[in-house]
Amino acid sequence: MDLKETIQRKFPILTDPDLISEMERFCTTKTLEAGNNFIEIGDDVVAMPLLTEGVIKIVREDNDGNELLLYYLNGGDTCASTLSCCMERAKSEVRATVIETVTAIMVPIQCMEDWMKKYTGWRSFIMQSYRLRFEELLQTIDSIAFKKMDERLVDYLVQLSEERNTKILHGTHQEIADDLHTSREVVSRLLKQLEKLGKVRLSRNKIELLGM
Repeated sequence: MDLKETIQRKFPILTDPDLISEMERFCTTKTLEAGNNFIEIGDDVVAMPLLTEGVIKIVREDNDGNELLLYYLNGGDTCASTLSCCMERAKSEVRATVIETVTAIMVPIQCMEDWMKKYTGWRSFIMQSYRLRFEELLQTIDSIAFKKMDERLVDYLVQLSEERNTKILHGTHQEIADDLHTSREVVSRLLKQLEKLGKVRLSRNKIELLGM
């Protein structure tokens, strides 16, 4: 599938023929396997990624190196933090880790700024992306502020299942604890409780969702 077809399929709001022509001319594609960092904290952001395939996890890190999950990105998404960095020519304040092999269209900073002025569809896409990511950040804040850890864990597992389109999740209890900003012992205890309730089935580095 060529770039034009990919844009039309994954980003249907971008319909202007002149915009698509410029994207074909100036954009590149980037592919990274799972486990790699697409963007690291402190990186100079020189292009904005438009994900066409795969899953990326966006996290913040405190001074002690502890991570907090902000949101996930899938095909058809872009990152609000990256957008902000591009606009302000600032360094990245988040880490973007590839969960499932990712392919992205990379939009150079100078093009992004120029297209904001020239193309209504591009401007609408950027504003819509900001709004969606802002809503996800509010959900993260609400979860931390108002929900107990067992509720947050269930929400996390359901979200991860939806993002990966599978009921079988691979990973360690420590990885979940890092995402939820808690301890491995707490996660293991709560998962055992969910297993007793028939909500999950646990095995080594694998969680199968049953009653969710």
